[in-house]
Amino acid sequence: MSAAETINDNCKREIQVEIPAEVVARQGEVLVQKYQKLARLPGFRRGHVPATIIRQRFGEDLKSELVEALVPEYFRRETEKQGMIPVSQPRVTDLHVKEGEPLRFTASFEVMPEIGVSGYKEIRADKPDITVSDEEVDQALKDIREQYASYAPVEGRALEDGDFAQVSLDGTPKLVPADRKTTGGSAVNPKPVHMDEVMVEIGGTSTMPEFSDNLRGASPGEERTFDVIYPEDFSDQRLAGKTFTYNVRIQAVKQKNVPELNDELAKQAGEFSTVEELKNRIRERLEADKRHTAMHEAKDKLIEELVRRNEFEVPEALVERQIDTRLDRGLRALAAQGMRADDIKKMDFARLRAGQRERALQEVKASLLLEKVSDLEHIEVSDEELDREVAAIASQAKQTPDSIRARLTREGALDRIRTRLRNEKTLDFLYHQSA
Repeated sequence: MSAAETINDNCKREIQVEIPAEVVARQGEVLVQKYQKLARLPGFRRGHVPATIIRQRFGEDLKSELVEALVPEYFRRETEKQGMIPVSQPRVTDLHVKEGEPLRFTASFEVMPEIGVSGYKEIRADKPDITVSDEEVDQALKDIREQYASYAPVEGRALEDGDFAQVSLDGTPKLVPADRKTTGGSAVNPKPVHMDEVMVEIGGTSTMPEFSDNLRGASPGEERTFDVIYPEDFSDQRLAGKTFTYNVRIQAVKQKNVPELNDELAKQAGEFSTVEELKNRIRERLEADKRHTAMHEAKDKLIEELVRRNEFEVPEALVERQIDTRLDRGLRALAAQGMRADDIKKMDFARLRAGQRERALQEVKASLLLEKVSDLEHIEVSDEELDREVAAIASQAKQTPDSIRARLTREGALDRIRTRLRNEKTLDFLYHQSA
């Protein structure tokens, strides 16, 4: 086998490979013999078709199988010989296959670039103040009181501001033409809505104005029909930018009674003996939440700075794979929220891929740089750490660790999990050394 390399930049390679004629001939004979055993042709007993007939009748099939048998194998041999690790499938061109001659082809592919990482020991993470104010504790206590609120029926009058309407409702989306896409590519026509025993606060800050305006003055037993137009930035993406027609049946008028903040409520909220114990626990929880959030924000900034300090070219194949991963994650989330498969198929995937590209590029760069730092700092993931992660995945999936490990091994995902854990350990190292 002979080969020549014609491109040598950071990521792209192009090699010409020549496979000796005797190797090609030998493989050709193997394939002819295989066809002789299997071919059924009129006038010949199975297994006794002459080789010349096989070559005439199945010439193109033999050529295709010859290429499939030899090209991947000799491409792999040549890249290993030259110390290359392809990260993309080769694009094969200039394929020359002729009986009695060497098989020649050109393979274009991408390899991992040389990555140098510097300045990571000088990166410093922000350490924001995580003090919890008395106002934040008071708000948490107010939320607990709201959680234990009760609703008492009001007799003999219609709904007023401050009341709660207990209702059942049916919401029907107003249909829009199929060619009118919503911002962000969400479903064109969402599903109808049905809910029973919903509590609607008349005039409440979190109540859509259309509900308050149309239910105010209604009495139990009445029905009201009206439209609600949801803003484009509405928190529930299934409703954002949509218009629904609601038929609402008023079942009861109720007033909310919020309990006093006392030791009895503290016991209800978590078996605390006193309000003071409850306050202390709330403060500890809020501090832990702030510390967790601050750490994640600091790590994000560390990654951004690491990428900024170390520019390098990234193989396109790795970026495309990361885009696939991000899209798959996003589509799974939409499906879990109730989006139908038919609506998902209508989405503009070219636009979605383009929108994911920059973020995917930064994630690939970050991962490669973290792997480089891991090598420099000799950071590894032990088998015990990997076992714990597999056990956690199994627990979440309600399966045995052995079955999860077998599936992950079949899918080639176990090494990816080990790499992710190693990157997380490396990021922890960067965070703690930056203090």
